[in-house]
Amino acid sequence: MKTLSVLIISIGFFCAGILHFTDFAHDLAAITPLPFALEIVWLTGIMEFIFPVFLLWPKYRAVTGLWLSIFCLAVLTANINMAVNNLPMFGQPVAPWIAWLRLPMQFVLIAWIIHACDSMQLLKRYGWRAFFHWQ
Repeated sequence: MKTLSVLIISIGFFCAGILHFTDFAHDLAAITPLPFALEIVWLTGIMEFIFPVFLLWPKYRAVTGLWLSIFCLAVLTANINMAVNNLPMFGQPVAPWIAWLRLPMQFVLIAWIIHACDSMQLLKRYGWRAFFHWQ
């Protein structure tokens, strides 16, 4: 089941990465609350191509799960900005309840990543050094 979860997570992030280089890039930049928003969208898109490769590589899966969890926390700021400022997504208005539901769902995604990648075992064993434990 964990292998299937890792595969689904990998495909999801890879597909999300593709969106960062399509016409939707400007929509993603619009919810990014930082300067150089479009460049940040491109950078996060590249990261969403790299993470799946390392997730599918069993040797690096656990540590990649930790870094991907931090990545999910970092991009949470865009989701918060979208909900607080009632910003559209992909050119369409988003119902406020959906925008706000995305916030706790990000933590569900993080928990799923940590579980599927067995990242918690690495974290328990090495503490914060687990982020740099590339085995």
